[in-house]
Formats: sequence, structure tokens, C-alpha cells
Amino acid sequence: MRPLRLGLVALVLLALLAIGAAACGSSPASKPATPAAPGTPASPQATSPSTLSTPPQAPPATEQPKLSTVTGTLMVHFIDVGQGDSILIQTPGLGNILVDAGDSAHGPTVVSYLKGQGVSELAWLIATHPHEDHIGGMVKVLNSFPVKNLSMPRASHTTRTYENLLLAIKNKGLAVFEAKAGRSILEAENLRAYFMSPTTTSYDELNDWSAVLKIQYGTTSFLFAGDAGAKPEGEMLLSSARQPTADVLKVGHHGSSHTTSLEFLKAVAPKYAVISVGAGNSYGYPVKALLDRLVAQKVTVYRTDLHGSVMVLSDGQALTVKTQKPGQTTSTAPPLVATTPLSSVTVYITKTGSKYHADGCRSLSQSKIPISLQEAKAKGYGPCSLCKPPQ
Repeated sequence: MRPLRLGLVALVLLALLAIGAAACGSSPASKPATPAAPGTPASPQATSPSTLSTPPQAPPATEQPKLSTVTGTLMVHFIDVGQGDSILIQTPGLGNILVDAGDSAHGPTVVSYLKGQGVSELAWLIATHPHEDHIGGMVKVLNSFPVKNLSMPRASHTTRTYENLLLAIKNKGLAVFEAKAGRSILEAENLRAYFMSPTTTSYDELNDWSAVLKIQYGTTSFLFAGDAGAKPEGEMLLSSARQPTADVLKVGHHGSSHTTSLEFLKAVAPKYAVISVGAGNSYGYPVKALLDRLVAQKVTVYRTDLHGSVMVLSDGQALTVKTQKPGQTTSTAPPLVATTPLSSVTVYITKTGSKYHADGCRSLSQSKIPISLQEAKAKGYGPCSLCKPPQ
């Protein structure tokens, strides 16, 4: 991207954030961000969050009115968008929230899924951070649904995908409500949605700028960790006002080795973990070390590469989990209970076949090659329909 274009992108972001801050009754940012030098596409370009003087709890002027009590079912959909993130949150009485929209190729998938759930407008659209696998589908979403409020952290990127998103936001006349620790987006007596991260410090990694959202509904809670790594996890652990405890954890960064430390996992203490990850991805996510930590903490795991889209329902007291693979109706399919990591499960393949098998399968009469379940899936082997091996 040319230097002039970089400067314009940074100025557009600052202008949108300034409008959002003004809507909250505070002064706009005092100076524009310094644009990145060409040739550094992975570098986050962000001004110091301290340049926004908005009080942490101040909601935007367009936020829905605070309600005393809400009743009904909170539905959280972890949409299968391959190697990316997209989460639809349907609240009882406070509207729909969409956190991320997958990459550009999955924009139509997200739009179709939302329409299939009866979504006609979004109360909030949240971009956790400017990576393509999180924001690539957002222009399609913005062009398909009315969006009342939009939030993203004070971080920018040097890609055409990010530039297109900023232009779409500008063309829709939306102000950006800065995602920052302590700021609420929805409030009711028994339901609250607020950001746990980023804090007011700076980050070297763009993933660490991720907007981490927590939702508390009655006695149940959800934590959506974006791609946040070790630094923001540590900051959340140090916060006495905002504890990361949650019943359901959206595991950070697709299950990479840089997130969901044991200390953080113990603090969150989830009953369920959802990993949004693409089947057979080239990164090897989720990594064995993470799966081992989930095993140690006895967390029940759902994965979009294995279960398809995952829906968690809460009535404010109890949770119900359902899954849906493409072309199938929603079902209460059994979870992947984290008692043994996939890397520790042995299955068998043959020299020429495309399936993996359980020990003793008659298909193994000519050749029998042991392999871990994780490796078999990564290499594209599917389960044998005869012996029904572990999945």
C-alpha cells in the first residue's frame, strides 16, 4: 500500500473513533496515528488508547436503553467459517450481536447463517482485530443487514481488506465505539455484555489488540477471547474489577500455542471450550499442548472442524449445547470430551486407502499403519463407516 493510502486509512480510523467518542460526550482524539512504513503488512498501527478521554463505562448514544430484567433464552452460535472466527449472539430482548465474520470467502456463509436464524438487523457488530480471518466477511455483513452500533479496538492494519472495511463503515455513516477493557455495550439487571480487553497499554502483536467480550446472563457466563495472547491474558488476570471466570470459553487464536495458558485457563475455569478452527489447517491448530491443558482441567471441548457450527443456549441458569454440520439439522450431538487429546488417540490407515480405522477393522487385513487421530485428520483421512473409529 502506498504511504498516502496508509495515511488516509489511519485518518479514517481516527475520524470514526473520534465520532464514536463524541457520541459518548467526550472530546475527539487529539492527533492522527503515525502510518506504517510500506512493506510491513503485519505491523499494528495504533495511537495510544489514552488519546481517547471517554470514561470507561460510557455507552454510545445509540445504545439500547437499560432494562431492569430480561427473560428468555440467550443463544450463542459459534459459526463454522473454517480457519477463522464468527460468533452470533442472540440476546433476549437486547438484540443481536455479531463478533467477527470470518474471511472474505465465508462472508456469504455468515450472511446465510444469520438469515437462517431469523436475523434481520444487528444491534452490535464487533471486529475483534483487523486480521482477514476475522474481518474479511464484514463488508458483506454490512451490505446485508442494518447495523445500529459498531465496535473495534484502536488498532489498524495495512491490508486492502481492512481498508475496504473502513470505507464500508464510513459509507454506512457508522461511528466506531472503541473496544476497551471495562466498557459495556449492553446492560440489564441480569444481563451485561462488556469488554475485558484490550487495556490502555500498547501491544507489539496485532492479535493482542483483540477485543475480548464477556457476557454474563443470570448465573451463566461466556468469554470470547478473539486471538488474544499471553500479554492481554496476564492483564485480565491482574484486574480486580473484571474477573475472566466463565462457563463457556471461546479459546483464543484457534487453539494456538500462544494463548490459553494454564494460569488463564484455571482462572476462567470453563465447563465448555469452543475452538473455532479449520479442518486440516496448515498451522496444526489446535496444538497438543493446549489440548493437554484442557484435559488436565476436565473441560468439555467442541470444535468447529469436528462438530460444525456450535450453539450454546442459556436460560440464565443452565446451559444446553447443540451442534450442526453443513447439510444437517441441529442436534444435541455428543461433545468431544477432553479426556484424551486427539494426538494421543491411535487409529490406523492403509497404504492405499483414504479412511482411518479402529483396531480390528476388516479393512486392515492387507496393511495396518498406526497414526494419531490428529495427524490422520490433518492429512485428510476420513473415518471408516464400517468400524466407526473415534472422531
